[in-house]
Parts: sequence; structure tokens; C-alpha cells
Amino acid sequence: MADKKGAAASSKLVVRKKERTTKTAVTVEVKKEVKTEMKREVKREVKTSLVKKEEKVLAVGEKVEGNGEVPMEEGATANEDVANGEATAAKANGANVEYEPIELPPWEIIEGDRIDPFQFKFQFKNVEYSSGRNKTFLCYLVDKGKADDGLMRGYLEDEHSGAHAEQAFFLQTLPDYDPAVKYTVTWYMSSSPCAVCAAKIAEVLQARKSIKMTLFSARLFEWEEQDIQAGLNALSQAGCKLRMMKPMDFTYVWDTFVENDDLTFTPWEDCQDNYEYYHEKLADIMQ
Repeated sequence: MADKKGAAASSKLVVRKKERTTKTAVTVEVKKEVKTEMKREVKREVKTSLVKKEEKVLAVGEKVEGNGEVPMEEGATANEDVANGEATAAKANGANVEYEPIELPPWEIIEGDRIDPFQFKFQFKNVEYSSGRNKTFLCYLVDKGKADDGLMRGYLEDEHSGAHAEQAFFLQTLPDYDPAVKYTVTWYMSSSPCAVCAAKIAEVLQARKSIKMTLFSARLFEWEEQDIQAGLNALSQAGCKLRMMKPMDFTYVWDTFVENDDLTFTPWEDCQDNYEYYHEKLADIMQ
């Protein structure tokens, strides 16, 4: 009898264990289903939010253009579009990030009579690697061949990447052109023109035949690039004389265009060596 009671008790214990195991399995399965359903709900909310945002964007313009792009709201800036686009992308990826439009200072070309001496020594230094020298200084002399007009002298500095100083010279300094006048233009530049500016200068010289131009450069801008080399050759073919600045040219610019307080300019140690380096590179490009 004792054995039978023990066997019965053991049997009941096994049944209870099976029941607990079954309940645990059911609970785990229910939890998995709940988590899966929660993930689906979150995805549906994200999709709904994105659709609403797209509808708002479409509402800004009157229509969607043929290329699939939505016209910008009148008065909107490119900076705002970029910032808003980045914010939308961040939110779509689940990031809680807000971006504000970046407002750049108004673009301008700085004009003047005398350059700050520190700027001259830094921007005009004819080093091979011009790290940080991201402005262009253009010192100019314009002789119109008339005694009453005298000699125009000054400098231009491009502050931001809009129109460059080379283009601004023809738009601001020499906007009016008289074919009957013979112009002798001399530039002293911190670096040679980019490909776009070189092409535009060449166009101007081809259209204005009475302009004779000589361009001295402290450095060659990205001279290894083929489009830069093509631009310099186009300038030469249009009649522009291209020269690299010698130590004596730096001294002339210092005396003529720099607020030097009557101090004497002393060329840096490798000024002559750097001139010879760039002179050789320019000669190779002009072949």
C-alpha cells in the first residue's frame, strides 16, 4: 500500500511539472507575439508619419515637376532645403535630431587700396602646399593711356565662393569698355586662376581686343589638374602673358599695395627656390 501511495504521489508531481512547463511555454509564446505586434505597430506609425511629411512637402509647391522634384517654396533658400532634408533623413532613421538652417554671411567682394601686411605675407607666400590659403587676392594696375585718367590701382579679395575676384574685376573695377581706348592691365595674384575663371578671362580678352594683360602669380593653383592646365593655355592663347612672381615682384607688391608703414620687405628664405619650382611647372604647362 505504501508503494502505491508513493507511486501515486510521484505521478501527481510529474503532472504538475508538465502543467507548469506548458504554462511557461504558453507565456513565452504570448510575450513573443506581443513584442512582434508592438514592432509592427511602431513600423506602421513611422510609415504614417513619413507619409504625412511627404504630403506636407507636396502641399508647399503647386505641382510636382516632371523630374519628380517638388518646387521650392517662394523665398526658401538652398541652405534651408539641405538642413530640412538632413533632419527628415535623421528622423526616418529613428534619430531624435533637430537641424536649424545654416545662414552664411552675405557674399561680397572686398575692395581696397592697401592690403594688411600679415595677410600679404600669408596669402602671397609661394609655398608648394598652400594649406589654409583659401582666398584670392588680386592686386591690379590699369593704364588707359590717357593722362587725364591716370593709373588705376587697388586690390580685390574674394570672401566667399560666389563670383571670384578675377570675375569681379571686370564687373566692378572695369565694367565699361571703350574699343577706342588701349588698356594695359597688370595683375599680381596670390594664386593663378581656377579653370572657370581662366575660361571667363579668356572670353573677355577675345571680345575686348584692345586690352593687353599680364598676370603674375605667386603660386599655381592645382596645376596638376588637366582642366586647370587647359584654362591656363586658353589664357595664353587669348593674349594674356602668364608669369610667376620673382622675389623682386613680391617687393614691388609690398611697396605698392601693402600697408607697410614704410617698412622694407624681406623675402622669406625659400622665395627664390619656390619661384624656380613654379616657373618650371608653368613652362611645362605652356609647352
